[in-house]
This record gives sequence, structure tokens and C-alpha cells, in this order.
Amino acid sequence: MAKQKFYTVWKGRNTGVFSDWDTCKEQISGFDGAQYKSFESLDAAQQAFKGNYWTYTSKSKTSKSENTKTNFEKESIAVDAACSGNPGDMEYRGVYVKTGEEIFHQGVYKEATNNIGEFLAIVHGLALLKKRNSSLPLYSDSITALAWIKAKKCKTKLERTAVNISLFERIEAAEKWLQENSYTTKVMKWQTEVWGEIPADFGRK
Repeated sequence: MAKQKFYTVWKGRNTGVFSDWDTCKEQISGFDGAQYKSFESLDAAQQAFKGNYWTYTSKSKTSKSENTKTNFEKESIAVDAACSGNPGDMEYRGVYVKTGEEIFHQGVYKEATNNIGEFLAIVHGLALLKKRNSSLPLYSDSITALAWIKAKKCKTKLERTAVNISLFERIEAAEKWLQENSYTTKVMKWQTEVWGEIPADFGRK
């Protein structure tokens, strides 16, 4: 018989500790930004619930393999976005990875998408770091947004409406900044599968 596991859900339809996978799955399946982890004992799961998801998952995953590149730069900025739908209300922010301190936070933007938010967050971070003459690297967990940054173009298919005019003005300003500015900031992909959720995650739904 398989040993029973307990499941801690930090972000989901309901949060807490669950004693079976099916119940846990109901809380996280299809839930954007769900945060959960299994534990071998009820006590461990309960203790984890009192703590921070990112701390627990990064600890467990970074200790698994000596041969995997598990070290990220703590002296860095991480950015992330959250959106209530597709499209929906979107916001984004940047945090200092070492302390979790929020450096900037923008939104809410109406009729937006998560990818747009991720793109704007990266550009915001790049502009801020250049303004401060900072050599800190920047992390994003969005492959799409990183590709858009490389192309210097937000390749969204979202339609412009009377509601999201300010959003598109923000996009145009970000594209203009990318086209007119060079930067030395190292922009890197946050390895969620190894390090856990990106520190800037805030799971707005």
C-alpha cells in the first residue's frame, strides 16, 4: 500500500492541508497561479502552510541534484503579472529577489492579458535599472514575454477598445523605449520547475 501523503495548498479555490490528492486537485485544477506541494506527514504539511510556498519549494527542489543548475542570483529583480481573465484586469510588479521587497507595482489595467503584463513588467524593470545605473539582472518566468522583448515588439492579438486605450498607450511607450534604448541588463528565464514560483508572483485572480 502506498504511503499516505498530505497536500498543502497555498493558493487555490480553497487553501489549507488536504489528506488526499483528489481533493487537492479540485482546489488547483485550472486555477491560475496555484501553489501546492505534497508532504510525507500531516505535521510537515501544516508547518509548510504556515510558511511561504516559494521558500518550501525552492528548498526541496534545489537540494535534489548536484548536477542541475539550481542557483539563481539573489542580487536581482524578478517581475511577474497577474490577470483575472483573458482578457481581464491585469497588474504587474517587480521585486528585489533577496528580500522580496516590492520595487514597483502597476495596474489595474482593464481588458488586458497576462502576456502583455509580463512584457510591460520586463520593460519597466529594464528602464528602472538603467535609470538607476544598476547592474542587477532581471528574471521573468514568461517565455512569450521574453521573446517579445527580444523582438522589441508586443505581439499581442488583443484588440484595442475604448476600455483598454490606456493599456495600448503603455504598450506603445514600452515598445518605443526598447527601440530607442540599449541596455546591459542580463534578462533571464526564471526556472520555475527547479526554483519554485517566481518571487514576484502575487496570484491576482
